[in-house]
Amino acid sequence: MKLTDLRNLGAKSEDWLGRVGVHDAGGLAELGAVEVYRRLQDAAVPGLSLNALWAMEGALTDIDWRLIPAERKEELLAELAEG
Repeated sequence: MKLTDLRNLGAKSEDWLGRVGVHDAGGLAELGAVEVYRRLQDAAVPGLSLNALWAMEGALTDIDWRLIPAERKEELLAELAEG
């Protein structure tokens, strides 16, 4: 499945993810939102914000990124901080 077929992800997200070797939904699912976000940080993608992390998590769980519960966001941030 193409990345742009997932909720929250568009052409800009597809471009960013392609820069870090994620080219389809399976690749995103395999690595997970936090690991892909780390890779985007390492690649110094211009304009990157936590909204990208929320968008990827929402894409993986089929939830609008704005509706991700605060406790789940906290879990993602804790996982990100561990890395």
